[in-house]
Amino acid sequence: MQGASSGVGYGLKYQARCISDVRADTDHTSFLTGTLSLKEENEVHLIRLSSGGTELVCEGLFSHPNEIWDLRSCPFDQRIFSTVYSSGESFGAAVWQIPELYGQLNSPQLEKIASLDSLVGKINCVLWWPSGKHEKLISIDQENIFSWNLDCSKKVSQVQSQESAGMLHYLSGGAWDPHDVNAVAATCESSVQFWDLRTMKYVTLFI
Repeated sequence: MQGASSGVGYGLKYQARCISDVRADTDHTSFLTGTLSLKEENEVHLIRLSSGGTELVCEGLFSHPNEIWDLRSCPFDQRIFSTVYSSGESFGAAVWQIPELYGQLNSPQLEKIASLDSLVGKINCVLWWPSGKHEKLISIDQENIFSWNLDCSKKVSQVQSQESAGMLHYLSGGAWDPHDVNAVAATCESSVQFWDLRTMKYVTLFI
């Protein structure tokens, strides 16, 4: 490439598939990223843009037991995040908490707050309530949308409601409506389904 690069880079030990901004960290520009290695122990990196904006600095490096396919930071607590992971044979999801660092780079193990263990299919993503302190999550697998209540203090999660997209539909991802906390959009093959979380029903829009 000709000329000098104006970008800021950060190197990972293994391949990564996902990255999340840490919205709850209002004092810094921070990100969480997770690696995707089939044979090696995977890692979650907490990285932060330096005050001068000239480099990305690793603020924490944590072991993660499986390949990370999806990672989302909690919008109200910078130490909490969720991952969707694969063991090579099956998929799962969990909510984790970063331990207190006390200036350490290589810190203790991540603390698992809760497993989202009522999943029945290949989970694709986990969505946090988009704003404010609400311990509510949405998980989307190939055929279902689950609404969860999460109690971080008691370290438990419970399915609040569930609905199937139907045997002929395969969900691949989703996003919370930024203007309506009762609505989630999900991609489904050649269509987008908008779900009303109060009734767990959807309207399909073809694209």
